[in-house]
Amino acid sequence: MRLKKIFTFVLFIVISLTNISSSYSLEPDIFVQSTVNRASNALNNKFSKEEKIEKLKSIAKETVDINGIGFYTLGSYRKNITEDQKKEYTILFERYFLKSFASRLAEYSNPEIQVNSKKILNKNYTMVSSILVATEQRPEVKIDWRIYTKNPESPLIRDLIIEGLSLARTQKEEFSSIIENNEGDINALFDTLKQFIKQ
Repeated sequence: MRLKKIFTFVLFIVISLTNISSSYSLEPDIFVQSTVNRASNALNNKFSKEEKIEKLKSIAKETVDINGIGFYTLGSYRKNITEDQKKEYTILFERYFLKSFASRLAEYSNPEIQVNSKKILNKNYTMVSSILVATEQRPEVKIDWRIYTKNPESPLIRDLIIEGLSLARTQKEEFSSIIENNEGDINALFDTLKQFIKQ
């Protein structure tokens, strides 16, 4: 339960990003620190909860690689579905992602994140290491950000690794469990996503 709360809190950071100019190459560590520093803009108390949610959704579409995360979470199942199913899944996952996180994260206050270092993994990925600073309400949390840098002018967040646990991998395991428990039927996952979206 504690880990789930930490996931939710940190996902607030991801979806609370503000626009950053894409007219120049932006270093991944600067991208992370800048977006965290500006997170409070979308959560200003002058906005209603509904307004905050819409702002968070709009920002997430521009700064998080939702499609990349979505297809990663399908795992090997993405190789066995039709083009029409891929299109349907893309739409469903984006709606699921935005609703799942934005509606909950609009409740949070501004976090304090300190970026410590970055490590270039290859030309497409850089890992940025940071900590969520401890307060009286929460402990210090180590957060690694997997940043997709194929286009250096527009870095995107692909994953968060919180205290060594990958959020994308956790989502992948959850989706895989749904499909496996329904004899490999991908439509079972689609139905689950649709039910959540309608709630």
